[in-house]
Amino acid sequence: MILLAATPIGNLGDASLRLRETLESATVIAAEDTRHTVQLLRLLGIENRPELVALHDHNEHERAASLVERAANEDVVLVSDAGMPTVSDPGFRVVQLAAERGIEVSAIPGPSAVITALAIAGLPTDRFAFEGFLPRKAGERSRALGQLAAERRTLVFFEAPTRLAATLRDLAGAFGEDRPAAVCRELTKLHEEVRRGSVGELAEWAAEGVRGEIVLVVGGAPQLEASPEAALDEVQQRVAEGERLKDATRAVAEATGLSARELYAAALAARAS
Repeated sequence: MILLAATPIGNLGDASLRLRETLESATVIAAEDTRHTVQLLRLLGIENRPELVALHDHNEHERAASLVERAANEDVVLVSDAGMPTVSDPGFRVVQLAAERGIEVSAIPGPSAVITALAIAGLPTDRFAFEGFLPRKAGERSRALGQLAAERRTLVFFEAPTRLAATLRDLAGAFGEDRPAAVCRELTKLHEEVRRGSVGELAEWAAEGVRGEIVLVVGGAPQLEASPEAALDEVQQRVAEGERLKDATRAVAEATGLSARELYAAALAARAS
């Protein structure tokens, strides 16, 4: 089978007994960074020396088939540098191909930066969306955030410390400076920190420079009270700025609680008149 093994995101004490037993008996491990995995095995006191196969963003499409073929006859363990493989890390193509070919896929649950940050951020956890890393280029990042501004669910992002201040400034511009958020830094590590506040406040704090691995949690958009006329104006404005009509009506409907179908019909009628 293909066995996805979650590894510690910082604290080695989070390595489960099942993870240790699996690494001790594994014959082949597909690893995001084989050097990192060698160090993990050493730090965990694992004496086993399995075959290590590099599996990362640049070669996953090439190596997925051979790994799935091997999994028909032996267990192939997948690990990322930290957390669960496939969650913003390599492994998705391998799992997808295994599912297509009827190869069993299982997982060893464990640490997750996404869930850990969400749990301690102090923001709603009943509905959330993980967006991974935002685009590096400022224009693309601003457009991506503009499309998420009306999202009602709590949002979780990964971000590089060198881009955090710029991202928070863009968030303030797209979501409003008062949107609640939390910057979760160095989770499970010695210098773990959770900084909570509005995105405007956090942008000012981050401008001084931030270090470490970052997970950014942002509260969802509040439901707006809007008349059908005001909602239609918002839809038309979004369309004028290049958004598709269906996407615009869906976003405005979610933000206002109005019917997307009725908004769409009203926009079509206004366009025809």
